[in-house]
Amino acid sequence: MTFDPLFYLLVASVLLVLGILLYGIAGFGRGGDFNKKQANKVMRWRIIAQFGAVLLILLYVYLRRQGGT
Repeated sequence: MTFDPLFYLLVASVLLVLGILLYGIAGFGRGGDFNKKQANKVMRWRIIAQFGAVLLILLYVYLRRQGGT
């Protein structure tokens, strides 16, 4: 696992989801006009990124159980 591109991609995708989540929470905290305009869009981004991260996790687990790359 010292050089596993899929693992690094998986970690990057999870960190992306975390970043989007924190950005959305900060927007909720600010409230006002920003929250009204951006809240739904940011949460949609989070859901899409989270879906991709879950797929990568499933792919990673599947390939490791199969003895793949």
